[in-house]
Amino acid sequence: MTASAAATQRIAHLRAAIREHQYRYYVLDAPTASDAEFDALWRELVRLETEHPALAAPDSPTQRVGGAPASQFDKVRHGAPLLSLANAFDRQELRAWRTRVLNRLPETDPDQWAYTVEPKIDGLSVILHYENGVFAEGATRGDGTIGEDVTANLRTIPQIPLRIPVDPTRGLATPGTLRVRGEIYVRHADFVAFNAQQAAAGRQVYANPRNFAAGSLRQLDPSVTAARPLRIWAFQLIEGDAAAAAVTSHFGALVYLKRLGFPVSDLNRRFADSEFDALLAYAETIVAQRGDLPFHIDGAAIKVDALELQSRLGRTGKEPRWATAYKQGGEQAVTRLLDIEIFVGRSGAVTPRATLEPVAVGGVRVEHATLHNFDYVQELDLRLGDSVVITRAGDVIPKVLKALPELRTGEERLWPRPTQCPHCSAILVQAPGEVAFRCSNPQCAGQLTRAVEHFVSRGALDVRTFGVKQAALFVARGLIRRLADIYALPWDEILQIKTYGPKRVAGLQQGLRAAKTRAPARVLHALGIPSIGIQVAVLVARHTPNLLALPHATQESLESVLGIGPEIAEALTAHFASPAARAELHALHLAGLSMRAEPEANTRATVSTAIESKTFVLTGKLERMSRDEAAALIASRGGKVAGSVSRKTDYVLAGQAAGSKLAKARELGITVLDEEDFTDILAG
Repeated sequence: MTASAAATQRIAHLRAAIREHQYRYYVLDAPTASDAEFDALWRELVRLETEHPALAAPDSPTQRVGGAPASQFDKVRHGAPLLSLANAFDRQELRAWRTRVLNRLPETDPDQWAYTVEPKIDGLSVILHYENGVFAEGATRGDGTIGEDVTANLRTIPQIPLRIPVDPTRGLATPGTLRVRGEIYVRHADFVAFNAQQAAAGRQVYANPRNFAAGSLRQLDPSVTAARPLRIWAFQLIEGDAAAAAVTSHFGALVYLKRLGFPVSDLNRRFADSEFDALLAYAETIVAQRGDLPFHIDGAAIKVDALELQSRLGRTGKEPRWATAYKQGGEQAVTRLLDIEIFVGRSGAVTPRATLEPVAVGGVRVEHATLHNFDYVQELDLRLGDSVVITRAGDVIPKVLKALPELRTGEERLWPRPTQCPHCSAILVQAPGEVAFRCSNPQCAGQLTRAVEHFVSRGALDVRTFGVKQAALFVARGLIRRLADIYALPWDEILQIKTYGPKRVAGLQQGLRAAKTRAPARVLHALGIPSIGIQVAVLVARHTPNLLALPHATQESLESVLGIGPEIAEALTAHFASPAARAELHALHLAGLSMRAEPEANTRATVSTAIESKTFVLTGKLERMSRDEAAALIASRGGKVAGSVSRKTDYVLAGQAAGSKLAKARELGITVLDEEDFTDILAG
């Protein structure tokens, strides 16, 4: 055997031994070699790789630390959106989620349904990409569509295998392609120890483990990341071939990932649908013991186990239907329930709301709280005058958690569950399979007020001089009986109303005239048809150059449009099956609202100029759609979304709380769009 061949063989042996020792130490927490033994293997490998540089390999354990600092991170577009989870805060909400997913696939055998429960690690989500068993690329989740390439930094984390399977003797084939989602985190003890070292050296001390983990992974110099005590839990198999393709369940995927050598939580459990009560108890146990775990979690993740069912359930917006996160409520407070009011939405759905004795919760003064529906009030056995426990679900929405019957004095009163609409006195009805009660009167003033409010809102026709007060006043006075009446208001009569002088009326008239120039997609969205948000309206309007043709469209023709599914198509055809709805559309056309899109050639020119081949940067919180949805709309029109602002950026779409990216765009003279501008561009 030649010296080179001997070195090749020895290097391969050393790398395999070191990988196995690192796996046992960092993943299994069960080392089989002393520090001295490990150091001897490491030094020998470094020496041989130095003497034989041609034998260097990117998956060698010695490549975890090193590499030149990056000037900035490249952007990585994920193959499919990386979704975030909706939240549930009690057993009732978890049961409601289960009911929703079961009802979506009623033909499915009940024995097929099972769920996994996992701790929801509070860290930074990443994607690991392997080619032929070698770690090739790693990226942050970013906004779910575009992340940052942090491959060099991820290589420094000892728990992440640079080659899989870690132990080929376990009989696992090397997958040609594998993509794994995981969460980068720091254990409490490591975080405390690192901060102690920082304080002793007079350097920066960090506020919390999650921000510390995120900041550590995004260091431009990989050697800085290598000095931080980062770890990872793998929690999802995104893509794979060969053996991975044979995995049919989420829990099975976790077992497979563990066999490959990835760290997978020992707290993961699988429950059959018939064991849902046990699942609830286990999820509560995980959340309750979060203070005792060696790492921080912000809840428990519950997921439909069968991958085939996950695929069929799909997603809504940026959240998968097949998963939810159970979280413990935030700060709680006790106050008195003074009254329960009910509100009617534009679809007629009636929602109860608690009126409370004002109390501070999480630094916010709370006077009202959601009660979801009539059944929720009954399940909590609420009485007017009760002492109740409230929280702010997700630290945002006030919610009544329970009553405290032990504090009752005998003066509390049962809430008289309403049977009639508070606006029009019509009977409240409940459709089969629905939880909500609805007003049975399609001419209800309450529904119409909400519909008018939506019609003139910023997301629709954007009549900024026409708000909630005007909607309620004009409906109450009988001046508006349908949406089209907005364009037939008796202005002479309105001038006689106190506070409505010539200047105010002129502002209303000007705003309504300006709304006639809104694109057809905005008009369609303004009608308030269930399931038809602005992004769906844009797709429909592009498919239907004249909105007046919509009442004649079939469900099949609508379903043929990319991005429109059966539910949306059914909502549209059901809406325009009503003679009143068709008459409304025609009346709005006669009032001068835009029903016809530009000719196709002009549309292509507009799209080409405004979006196609243009680079967008999204920043801040958008109100009308998620950033994932905005990015998808840009991509569908031939545009690109980047993660940072440069001179190559064409547009910056800025939402609320836009920060440094907006400032840089202004500094470089780049066009900044708000959501109204963006919607206008989409609508063409």
